[in-house]
Formats: sequence, C-alpha cells, structure tokens
Amino acid sequence: MKILYNRTYFFDEGIFFECEQCGACCTGDPGAVYVNKDNLANIARFLSMEIVVLSKRHFYPFKNGFSIKEYPDGSCHFYNNGCKIYPVRPLQCRLFPFWFNNLRSRKQWFRVVKQCPGIGNGVFYSKEKILEIVQLSMKEIIKSNLNGDF
Repeated sequence: MKILYNRTYFFDEGIFFECEQCGACCTGDPGAVYVNKDNLANIARFLSMEIVVLSKRHFYPFKNGFSIKEYPDGSCHFYNNGCKIYPVRPLQCRLFPFWFNNLRSRKQWFRVVKQCPGIGNGVFYSKEKILEIVQLSMKEIIKSNLNGDF
C-alpha cells in the first residue's frame, strides 16, 4: 500500500469536507448501503426498536447481512430532512465522499462536488488521511465479500 502514498493524485493538497446532512448522498440514484449485524443492533438500540421490527421495516437481506431499503425515488428509508440515524449510520455513509469510486478520477470527483455542498467546507483531510479512509472502505468491502458480514 506504500505505493499508493507515493503516487500523485488530484487531492495531493488535501480536501476540506464537513457533512451538512443535506441528503444529496441519501437521495437520488439507488444503491446498496451495506449494514452488518452489529450495526443493525446499534441502529435498533438508537431507535429503541426491536431488531426484527427494524429489519422488516427498513432493511432487506443482503448476503449474510442487510442493506437499507429505499423509497421509489431512491431516497434512503432513514432520510427525512436529515439522517434519522446519523450518530449510528453505517460505515459506508460515514466514509462519504471519500469512496474509491468518487476519487478514481478528477472528473468523477467534480460530479460529486456538484452534488455535495459539504465539499470545500469544514475539516481538512490530508492526502494521507484520504488514502487511509479509502483503504478502510476497501478492507470493509473485501471483508464483507469474504465472510458475508454485510
């Protein structure tokens, strides 16, 4: 992984980002939001709901775990003028916008910038920190594919 840190990227000077809970990443295009069993339990505790009720109402089975249901317009079941589970949101949500797919090219990044008003504001993320986040997300994806946690 050391080779990743020695490469040149469009984000070499770092990126400022602060989630504004605008919902741009929670609405629109459909997609799977992976949730493992531990995260499901945390969400259930946070919402004071039984896991069985929560999972039937807001999740669908995915591998050996779950994914959050979406409304027909692509909106997350937990988004309604803000994320209703923000403090316990899944890792995938916590890592946005620093997803590998968003950082794979300058062109792709600027598509995300147009949608997300939090980019360019708030906390400074260095190149090294961004690469750590990307590696974390890749490890979670690999782990979920190997043992079916998600």
